[in-house]
Amino acid sequence: MTRRYTVPARFALAALLCLPLAGHAADAADSQAEHFLASLHPVSGNVAVPAAHAHLALKPGYGFLNARDAQRVLSELWDNPPDKDVLGMILPSDDPHVLLDEDSWAVVVTYVDDGYVSDADAAGIDYDKMLRDMQESAHDENAERRKQGFPEVELAGWAEPPHYDEASHKLYWARDLIFSHDGRSGHSLNYDIRVLGRQGYLSLNAVAPIDQLAQVKADMPQVLAMTDFDAGQRYTDFDKSTDKLAAYGIGALVAGGIAAKAGLFAKLGVMLLALKKFIVLGIAAVAGLFKKLFRRKQA
Repeated sequence: MTRRYTVPARFALAALLCLPLAGHAADAADSQAEHFLASLHPVSGNVAVPAAHAHLALKPGYGFLNARDAQRVLSELWDNPPDKDVLGMILPSDDPHVLLDEDSWAVVVTYVDDGYVSDADAAGIDYDKMLRDMQESAHDENAERRKQGFPEVELAGWAEPPHYDEASHKLYWARDLIFSHDGRSGHSLNYDIRVLGRQGYLSLNAVAPIDQLAQVKADMPQVLAMTDFDAGQRYTDFDKSTDKLAAYGIGALVAGGIAAKAGLFAKLGVMLLALKKFIVLGIAAVAGLFKKLFRRKQA
């Protein structure tokens, strides 16, 4: 299972070279995909996320994969580096087949326990200047990404400017990222949500095609409303006499100043998700095309 899409890729190539193999290639790809999806166990309703002292009140039509299943999707289905920090994944359906829908999104859930993040700087942040700094930083880091074999990443701009809700202590923004590798390039929408709590924050990262921005923007308020910390762990429960204060504020969450955990490219595996996903779907589409042609020829 760890090489979930290597076999379909070889079969698709074989189909290009030898048409009679196409039906077998597509059948094998379909069988492997179904086998993997059948092994996932999305849940709905009220879901606890104990590692983050949080919970989700999922409305009908949404599903949640636990940490193990979410990590498997990232590494086995979408070919991302393993990430044990992932606590789960929110889906816009309780049917895992949505994971293969190129017009859909998925929200990866993690938690950072660096302490209480002060929002005192929220009103005074110059996000235009921050964007220029982030674009320059992303460009400068491409040499190292190439050296390590990762795609180059350019930050095209805000797909949704940062916004902080002082009442709910929730921050959200979206970036238009351009990935380039081996002559291929494509835009990816990264819609980021941070839910501030007493001891840290929930990090919700939604990845989707850039042309799905309108749909993601329509769905994310629902995701925001369904996510909260447990009683006693909310932002308003902070006790300055006993609780840890984070060494950064709201601006650093957006800018990615915490390289170890919340930096712009620290979760590189998560952000590669969209690019890998669509390359995989492209391979499946090739196999499917030859499957149809082969069946037509047989008829």
